Amino acid sequence: MGEIARLHRATEDGQTADTLWAVVASVGKTHRVADVYANRMAALADRTWREQQVRAYEAFLRSSKQPVPHYSVAPIRRADLPRKWQPLPALGFLRGQFV
Repeated sequence: MGEIARLHRATEDGQTADTLWAVVASVGKTHRVADVYANRMAALADRTWREQQVRAYEAFLRSSKQPVPHYSVAPIRRADLPRKWQPLPALGFLRGQFV
């Protein structure tokens, strides 16, 4: 009876167990979760890769009048992900639309 149960387990980086790291794609005022990771280092690596892909195809995106996405990393809770969420393609659009 003297035992106290923890509801949220903290990880070594201070986040709770239900917290993930999201790579967020932004175009104008639209923000979409591109992918999620269990740790910040993996999310930063993905963001770097996505930025390299955008730089490589930037001229193509601009010539085809596609928006150029910008990427950031932020903590997110599992509960905040949309129910039918799926990872975004590297350039942030699919079938000519920013998803």
